[in-house]
Amino acid sequence: MTLGAKVRAGARLSLLNTVVIRIGNFAAGVVLARTLLGPREWGLYAVGMVALGVLLSANEMGVSLAIIRWDRDVKEFAPTVVTLSVLSSSTLYALLYVAAPATARALGSPDATTMLRVLCFSVVIDGVACVPNQVIAREFRQGARMALDLLNFVVTTATTLGFAYTGAGAMSFAWGALAGNLCALAGCAIAVPGVLRPGWNSAEARALISFGLPLAGASLLVLAMLNVDSVVTGALLGPVALGFYQLAFNVSSWPVRSISEAARRISFAGFSRVADSRQALADAFGRGLGLLMAAAVPPCVLLATLAEPAVATIYGERWAPAAGALRFLALLGLLRIAYELAYDCLAAAGRRSSLIGVQGLWLAALIPALLFGAGRWGITGVGVGHLVVAAVLVAPAFGWALRRAGVGGGVVLRACARPFLGGLLMAAVSLLVHRWSGEARWGMFAAGALALAVYVPVVLPMRRLLRSEPPAVPEVHEERVLAAEGER
Repeated sequence: MTLGAKVRAGARLSLLNTVVIRIGNFAAGVVLARTLLGPREWGLYAVGMVALGVLLSANEMGVSLAIIRWDRDVKEFAPTVVTLSVLSSSTLYALLYVAAPATARALGSPDATTMLRVLCFSVVIDGVACVPNQVIAREFRQGARMALDLLNFVVTTATTLGFAYTGAGAMSFAWGALAGNLCALAGCAIAVPGVLRPGWNSAEARALISFGLPLAGASLLVLAMLNVDSVVTGALLGPVALGFYQLAFNVSSWPVRSISEAARRISFAGFSRVADSRQALADAFGRGLGLLMAAAVPPCVLLATLAEPAVATIYGERWAPAAGALRFLALLGLLRIAYELAYDCLAAAGRRSSLIGVQGLWLAALIPALLFGAGRWGITGVGVGHLVVAAVLVAPAFGWALRRAGVGGGVVLRACARPFLGGLLMAAVSLLVHRWSGEARWGMFAAGALALAVYVPVVLPMRRLLRSEPPAVPEVHEERVLAAEGER
């Protein structure tokens, strides 16, 4: 099977998997938000996810990505990866366990200590499972990925709902996540047998750490950027406001999780296969960006223009304060999808220093913007600060980094032209129809349908990208790949 065929088959299964899981998570979230858990419980859960996200970004020091990137027999260095990952993740969890009370107080939720300790044990489980998970990604085995994700979802949802009905509050999320991750780990051991055995090779360990730490640093910066808003909101505005903001951020992330996560399960592996040819890498990035933008623009635009009726209809009137932040976070979601693809492209091309520079600049500008926005306009100001920094500062920075990797601005403009034109038409139609219909609930559905009707003809010619084949690239000997890796 050609690389293009593998990527297309993997993309189809990955998209199906992601959509199914996200629909299930959405339904479970609606049930919990409308019946069992209020803004405070969601705010406490957000505190736990902030801590867990930071730990997961650095739990295996980035070494597991060598499973995908290195053109070698995985069995040669997998035992060392397992040892490094388990040691680093266990150390991080031990530090979090001790620091949990202070962490909870700093995030404005001192009663979240126990939840932090339970929820964040997932970082140890992830450290054990990283090798089989990356083997699945390397081999484009999205069928196995779907089975594992479905297992995780079913166990997590059932456990969370069960504990919520008994009155466990925010702890329901922690126990649900822990149960789901344990079952997924058992599934990984079955799907990819023989790779969980620990071992040690000092030379391999040095090479793995040298390869992984810059990527782990970049990932940590990404997680910091995506979680500093929750830190600012919780610390300045309290857990109730954080609950409203977390719901808005979750809703704005639907397109990111449904579209971008599906792509990222194959994008790094796909870019890695063509990373030694600048032209092939540029072509692959342009094709991927065009398809992602064509798929992401409609949900992001509709969430931005119909935020108020969408929140009220789906979650109920008590969650209406979340709509102010959602309007801006939905547009941020569109940028996040593009930036995450750029991140994978730059990582595959070995541009780790550029990644760290862009992410560091983003974070440095974001913190004061969020502090100012939260103090001035509450959670809506947090959303505004996020969007302004991402659009005004980060877009040119990523453009500069991509040009250094061989992906010129023309590639990006051609990929985004039709989706963005269609998005502008969608926004105009959606706002006009919604204003004309007033407060009528049917107006939201009419606005969405008519907006999609004007969008589809604009992007329909892009369907040719689904059938295009990646350009052939010369075979690269393993020695040259490893030498280039060392230089980077």
